[in-house]
Amino acid sequence: MTKPFHLILANNLVANITNFTVWFALTFWVFIETRSVFATGMIAGVYLVFTAGFGFWLGSIVDHNPKKLAMMGSSVVSFAFYGLSLVMLLLEPEGAFTDPYGWYLWGFVFLVMLGVIAGNIRSIALPTLVTILIPEDERDKANGLVGMVSGIGFLTTSVISGFLVAWGGMFATVLLALALTLLAFLHLHFVHIDEGRTEAVPGEPAAPKTVDIKGTISVIAAVPGLFALIFFATFNNFLGGVFMALLDAYGLSLVSVEVWGLLFGVLSTAFIVSGIIISRTGLGKNPLKTLLMVNVITWSVCCVFTLQSSIWLLAGGMFVWMLLGPYAEAAEHTTLQKVVPLERQGRVFGFAQSIEQSASPLTAFLIGPLTQFYFIPLMTDGAGADAIGSWFGTGPERGIALVFTLAGVFGVLVTILAFNSPQYRQLSAFYARSRDDDDAAGGAPAASPA
Repeated sequence: MTKPFHLILANNLVANITNFTVWFALTFWVFIETRSVFATGMIAGVYLVFTAGFGFWLGSIVDHNPKKLAMMGSSVVSFAFYGLSLVMLLLEPEGAFTDPYGWYLWGFVFLVMLGVIAGNIRSIALPTLVTILIPEDERDKANGLVGMVSGIGFLTTSVISGFLVAWGGMFATVLLALALTLLAFLHLHFVHIDEGRTEAVPGEPAAPKTVDIKGTISVIAAVPGLFALIFFATFNNFLGGVFMALLDAYGLSLVSVEVWGLLFGVLSTAFIVSGIIISRTGLGKNPLKTLLMVNVITWSVCCVFTLQSSIWLLAGGMFVWMLLGPYAEAAEHTTLQKVVPLERQGRVFGFAQSIEQSASPLTAFLIGPLTQFYFIPLMTDGAGADAIGSWFGTGPERGIALVFTLAGVFGVLVTILAFNSPQYRQLSAFYARSRDDDDAAGGAPAASPA
């Protein structure tokens, strides 16, 4: 693999650590300030609404501009929003951040989240750079390295954010974010990337430099079963919104913020282990099968990892999730990189990000209030506590736990249905034919219209 690819991975690592540290720290800090599950659920929802809403546009930016320029631009925008959020911290009216329904708190949250979301350009640009810089038969392994970098980022992020919040709150977090964002921008400026940007095919009109949702949908529809893959990931994210909204609240109900952040860091080594394994072994001949097998295991774990009020049981379940998560992401990316023309990949990845993330805000916005006002009372002194409280436990934390168990059951059922669907067989066959065609052509990717 080429040196520029490794330099880009390192640069993305710094940017990911920066943005995810801010996001984690914001969630920890707001929960500690307000003690509100409703507020943490809303933060997850805000993040996911922004991710879904901006995905189309960010994907078109990646397709129509040099990838390096797009990534540097994301750093500039993040720096600007973090700077504005620092101003709000310095001008905070007394007690403004302790009110979970106050406009000042949520104005601050919106600014911080916009800074984080600007970094999503990188998550769209990076898989397209894998296509550009890495030979086809090594892309699954390169995607494993991408997953490993994400794991290192999570490890560092969770440890840093927990101690940052305990030591200096959001003031220290935003200052660190400004410094690291500037560092990532300066480093990327000196990285040379030969993108080999192709000229338009003679006789064919140039692709319009717009979001072009209609054209992107046509490209996806031309691949049998590809829409089904995106919608399957969408459903996973629908259930995954439960984790976004409740995992921090559940963990912080069991241990202190310092311990929770440190635990996240230790468990994030699973991402690194997984990435190393994928970079050595790949994903097999059928990444889609790997994706679904991973989902069966992870949702099965979700059924049981909160059955008892135990930080060790929670830690074991999270380790399995983090170990297998990179397999699912690498499998989806490898499939899209294979079956989608390069000149459309930014918009397709952006489209997938928008559609897949569009379900999670619904879950996050619903699950926070639903847990706060239904499941917590249900398992504290309601019918749930009477029915299963003798072995499941009672109290607010057990209400959160019940939501995780129910999400796991739904996840297993839907994955089994997906395994037996005709769309799974169609996309698997299309992927296999694409590999065979490339092998017959000596590994050269087939030309595809924009």
